[in-house]
Amino acid sequence: MKTLRAKTLILRPHTEIHTLDLEIQPAKGTTVSLLVRFAAFSIFFFPANMVLKPLGAIGTVPLMLALLLLGLWLCSVLFGLHHPLAARHPGRLGIGLLWLGTCASYVAMFSGLTGNTSIASQASADRWLVLILASAGIVLSVGEALRTLNDAMGLVRALLAGALFCCLVAMVQFVLRINPMLWIQEIMVGFTDNGGETAFQVRGLLTRVAGSTFHSIELAVVCSMLLPLSIWRGIYDTTGRKWIHWAGTALLVFAIASTVSRSGVLGLVVCMVVFTPFLPKAARRWALVMAPTALAALFLTVPGLIGTLTSQFTAGSSDLSVSTRTNNYPRVARLFGELPFLGLGPGNYRPTDALQILDNQYLNSLVTLGLVGLLGIIAYLTLPAVSALLAARASRIPALRALAGALAASGAVAAACSLTFDSMSFPVFALLYPFIVGLSGGIWIMVRRELELRPADEAVHNTSSPHQSGNNHKPTSPGMEGTQWTRSQ
Repeated sequence: MKTLRAKTLILRPHTEIHTLDLEIQPAKGTTVSLLVRFAAFSIFFFPANMVLKPLGAIGTVPLMLALLLLGLWLCSVLFGLHHPLAARHPGRLGIGLLWLGTCASYVAMFSGLTGNTSIASQASADRWLVLILASAGIVLSVGEALRTLNDAMGLVRALLAGALFCCLVAMVQFVLRINPMLWIQEIMVGFTDNGGETAFQVRGLLTRVAGSTFHSIELAVVCSMLLPLSIWRGIYDTTGRKWIHWAGTALLVFAIASTVSRSGVLGLVVCMVVFTPFLPKAARRWALVMAPTALAALFLTVPGLIGTLTSQFTAGSSDLSVSTRTNNYPRVARLFGELPFLGLGPGNYRPTDALQILDNQYLNSLVTLGLVGLLGIIAYLTLPAVSALLAARASRIPALRALAGALAASGAVAAACSLTFDSMSFPVFALLYPFIVGLSGGIWIMVRRELELRPADEAVHNTSSPHQSGNNHKPTSPGMEGTQWTRSQ
């Protein structure tokens, strides 16, 4: 049995969480499996356009690893190695509702209730179904793998290592106009280029870059999601060199700027507004000083950045990207009126004209999955952020509270920026977000355990420290209970 547990690589026996587990313990490492951490890193390292030809679009390395996690989790359940309902958190409800909406729309499409379907439509529906299964595998595995704050730190390190690689690629692209991802594609023997990535895109006076993601907007959003986690790690990670941790944070900010994206600015504002209140007091003071300094340095070192960003926010309806979005609203209303409840089918909105792309995940879900699917995607994109925010407000442990706040900010960025692009159509975002959901679930469980342990801890503290809450009760001798001791006595 122990050997079988070891082979699953992702889960270990459920153990009781103690108070020390909710603190960062430098002497103890992480117990999160190498497979889970490698899956997190692979999202940024392996090009999402490189696929195994027999599998098609679902044959990317990160997606296959996510499906492997799901398979191992299911095997663990079937062999009775763990109870599938032991680690309950709101993120599970979110992915569950999205799964139900997807299945309902999928069945309706294949049964002909939503009109005729083509082979291409069925393939799109299959890809969406596989993506939701892979996302569920990550959410379930990560939520159960995290037992201590050290575990969370280990997984955050893996995500940020991948993000560091992505940001370095973006820097090379921005400065040298070279795409290093082509070198990685050349050494991926057996994989073929499925297309779809946009490494460079001219915007105003600058050239936007995508790093190792599919598009510059995707790069801006995922970097905004990871920025609060990078700040949290910089404050609380006692391993490695601090300057390297903070250099990674600076690179995330640079990557956001290099995309020249309004979505990036929105994500940056949302993440700092949500995250800042949960930082330690000293960190909040530093943030007030460093944020303006960093922005000034960024604008000075990137010529044309101020002018390009200003033009993006002042263009109004004359901006093609804005007018395209608003021009699509009548089309969305028409399609929704035709199939209001279950939509066209999962992934079945396939515009032939780029101007008809719905740069809004909620509208895209409304058209493809109907009202049922829209409720599912709203739950999936908002419940983890809300639960992490509630956990942050409830926790009294500084590191745990700050991490919950960081995850609330990450989830809020994902939910807000999904209004500005069809987020689930972008492979890096689509697989990064389930890790945020799983982390939020793990933190939810830890904070819930903190609340359970708090009365016992306070009782022990009160017993060992009689001078509490300003009450200056002094010990009395037998027979003199209740007598106030004064200097005259």
